[in-house]
Amino acid sequence: MYIRYICFKAKKMTDNELNEKFAALAIAQTNTELIFAETKAQIQLTNEQMKRTDATLERIGINLGGISDNMGYSAEDYFYNSLSDSLLLGGIQFDEIGKNVQRKSRRLEDEYDIVLYNGDCIALIECKYKAHENDLRKLMDKKVRNFRELFPNYKDYKIYLGLASFSFYPELEELATQNGVAILKQKGEMMEVKADNLKVY
Repeated sequence: MYIRYICFKAKKMTDNELNEKFAALAIAQTNTELIFAETKAQIQLTNEQMKRTDATLERIGINLGGISDNMGYSAEDYFYNSLSDSLLLGGIQFDEIGKNVQRKSRRLEDEYDIVLYNGDCIALIECKYKAHENDLRKLMDKKVRNFRELFPNYKDYKIYLGLASFSFYPELEELATQNGVAILKQKGEMMEVKADNLKVY
């Protein structure tokens, strides 16, 4: 009988402890649900803020893209107007000038900022606000090849190249000169042309 009483007492204590643990667990669960609710609300606020940030970045990107385009158009206009007056490049007289000349075939498309024409020569002028080496390489390697394919009626013409920019670094000028590409740049109110070493492409 004594043994049975102790077991009963022990069982009662265990139930009490169990009830306390369940009560503590219920409190913890309630706290967890509150934390989840707060976290969900915070995530929603963060998502809304990220959407606003994305929209702002997109507007900035559009604005910067527009500024960059405007600077490029400004360079094209300046060099087109300057070349229109003389139609001369490296001692070669041209008869006509074209701006933003485009052509598209089934498998190829390209655009040329300025093109000078005469009876047997073409000059392709790439205009940049600030020129870089990759602009020069693209002009020499890709633009000429595309022009010959897109404009087959000029396939027997001699093609000369020019890189026009408001800003050059010395190494780029040297590289262009070594490859027989004319350098056109702004000097004060005038256009300066370095085309003593023109190469036929």
